[in-house]
Amino acid sequence: MQLSIPESIIQSIRLPESRMEAELLKELALALYAQELLSFGKARELANLDHWQFSQLLGERQIPRHYSETELAEDIEYARRQ
Repeated sequence: MQLSIPESIIQSIRLPESRMEAELLKELALALYAQELLSFGKARELANLDHWQFSQLLGERQIPRHYSETELAEDIEYARRQ
């Protein structure tokens, strides 16, 4: 799937072109996670961030974590690997 963003919108976004795609993916991931449309793991994957970075970003934006049993298990496994 590809999203088409009108050129007038792209030009209005106050970001260097080199950061545009990464920042838009982060914003999309945050929005979908906040609405509980993506799990933590899939949202961080979309944002191209590791577990810690995405957790930090959620905290900075004051977006509460949604915890399912699966996500808790993922977090425990992640902690064990550290």
